[in-house]
Amino acid sequence: QVQLVESGGGLVQAGGSLRLSCAASQTISSSYIMGWYRQAPGKQRELVALNVGDSTNYAASVKGRFTMSRDNAKKMVYLQMNSLKPADTADYYCYVKIRGNEEYWGQGTQVAVSS
Repeated sequence: QVQLVESGGGLVQAGGSLRLSCAASQTISSSYIMGWYRQAPGKQRELVALNVGDSTNYAASVKGRFTMSRDNAKKMVYLQMNSLKPADTADYYCYVKIRGNEEYWGQGTQVAVSS
């Protein structure tokens, strides 16, 4: 079982930046699919960024502003968020899919962007 712990959330003004971190409890294989999702109040959880091998796909709403990276050796995944907007306000979750139905979620970290 993999435990994921997010950190780095907080309150920021529109136009500002935050860097979210996700620490995994065990070594991350390059074969693992890893990603970031978010869930705004009253809305469904949505994909923010998903890394598969050498490719990372971003939601259209964050493309060009957010950058996902991972350091497998350090068991860390990051989400650099720039030019934040009030619409980015949500709980952000780290996600890993190891194989088949074996997938895990972090507990989430709150991001609030004020206008």
